[in-house]
Amino acid sequence: MTRRMIFPLIFGIAGIAVLLMLGNWQTRRMVWKNNIIAEIDREIVAPTVPLPDQITPDMKYMPVTATGTTGSRELHMLTSSQETGTGYRVITPFTVQSAPGSPTASRTIMLDRGFLPASAKDAPRPQLELDVEGNLYWPDDLNSSTPDPDLGRNIWFTRDVPTMAAALGTEPVLIIARQDAGQGITPWPVDSSTITNNHVAYAFTWYSLAFVWLVMTGYLLWRIRRRTI
Repeated sequence: MTRRMIFPLIFGIAGIAVLLMLGNWQTRRMVWKNNIIAEIDREIVAPTVPLPDQITPDMKYMPVTATGTTGSRELHMLTSSQETGTGYRVITPFTVQSAPGSPTASRTIMLDRGFLPASAKDAPRPQLELDVEGNLYWPDDLNSSTPDPDLGRNIWFTRDVPTMAAALGTEPVLIIARQDAGQGITPWPVDSSTITNNHVAYAFTWYSLAFVWLVMTGYLLWRIRRRTI
């Protein structure tokens, strides 16, 4: 080995080591994220409990039951999927019977009943008495690029729980229903599919860059060696 090859070799080894470390870190993050998602999946399908009197955002995904009556108003959140096409999530006030011993006889929260085709948006839907099974949920899909709701046409673009609750005059609590309650609304239950988990792709990228760095380092050393022969 010539002296001219020492620095490229050290630089190449250092670069490969850093890229492999980043790939390993993403692999560990992937395992960590998979464990979190598995725990969320178990929590989503756990046995239901009656809707608690005191509800906080750390109860996200809790499976609950509640008996109550839907309100006369609805909020419609624009959404779509490959299976259903374009339509709306239907979110309505839901006045529930409080548990025995509760200081209030009833309370009004919000109920996400599920998906409604766009063609049925303005069809009349009478109030219903429902026994609901679902999950408490605080969506986190609001970001800086989310448009403001079109209040004139009653079209929302995200489930902003506090803002929707203020519009409907309810508590800032949302249940996502997981069973069919009729009126042409298809339940769209909570699941973990919306949780971002790109660590496999990130790890593959770092490992690929490490391989490319290895090849480039080998090629550079080969060129240097040829010039010194």
